[in-house]
Amino acid sequence: MTVKLTVTRAGALTTVQDLGRGGHAHLGVPRSGALDESALRLGNRLVGNPEGAAVLETTLTGCALRSDRGVTVVVGGAPCPVTVDGAPAAWGAPVHVPAGATLDVGAVSAGVRSYVAVAGGIAVEPVLGSRSTDLLSGLGPAPLSAGDVLPVGDAPGTRPATPVAAPWPAPPAELVLPVRFGPREDWFTETARRTFVTAAYTVSGNSNRIGLRTEGPALEWALDGELASEGMVLGAVQVPPDGRPVVFLHDHPTTGGYPVIAVVEEAALGAAAQAAPGTPLRFTV
Repeated sequence: MTVKLTVTRAGALTTVQDLGRGGHAHLGVPRSGALDESALRLGNRLVGNPEGAAVLETTLTGCALRSDRGVTVVVGGAPCPVTVDGAPAAWGAPVHVPAGATLDVGAVSAGVRSYVAVAGGIAVEPVLGSRSTDLLSGLGPAPLSAGDVLPVGDAPGTRPATPVAAPWPAPPAELVLPVRFGPREDWFTETARRTFVTAAYTVSGNSNRIGLRTEGPALEWALDGELASEGMVLGAVQVPPDGRPVVFLHDHPTTGGYPVIAVVEEAALGAAAQAAPGTPLRFTV
């Protein structure tokens, strides 16, 4: 029988995520998917799932789930307390949740997003080949609410040996984002381009799955007028009229009309997913 998880506490924002629905940007559909892909992959490996199986991505305050059958889970990503029916359980390692028990994923002690991998994967219906929630387009399942019931797929027959200490990276004390300039660096003054890669910024509390917003020196445009809407990619650093850079994350729009001064290397975006508001931020070349 299919395992079912009932959401008893949804937290600030909990969504279903996998590796996203790539290849549809020409249709106006962004990739979406887990912001911290390495956490998703590691959690899935530890419960024996394929690396791209759907998991739950929580935001700051975690969530709570009651299982109708015994199930194995791993809570990873941002560190947080984990309990099963009130008893302390392991973070970052496989935990058995008995039938009828409640798994509680607590508020993060560092970072932003925790991930709940369940043996068998979250088996909501895929849309365009992915089970991911896309907050911008509305594709995929809605963000979770208390009372929602989530189906779980068939558990793998075997589970790999658990390492003594799984390699969960710590959330960044300082976020360093390597960039490549372009495609619209000519829209900025020479001073703005220099400021961009030398100034100290911080992560804004207005950040979300669409974009990581920054607080710090404004970057001055060199050109007046409007830029025609053009394609946007994951990691694009767009600069709106207020001059504060915005790093596009997985639910970003596929087009935009503000100039893109640079693009962040995709490998660095997992750390961006775990950078809490107020984290110091530098862009480097």
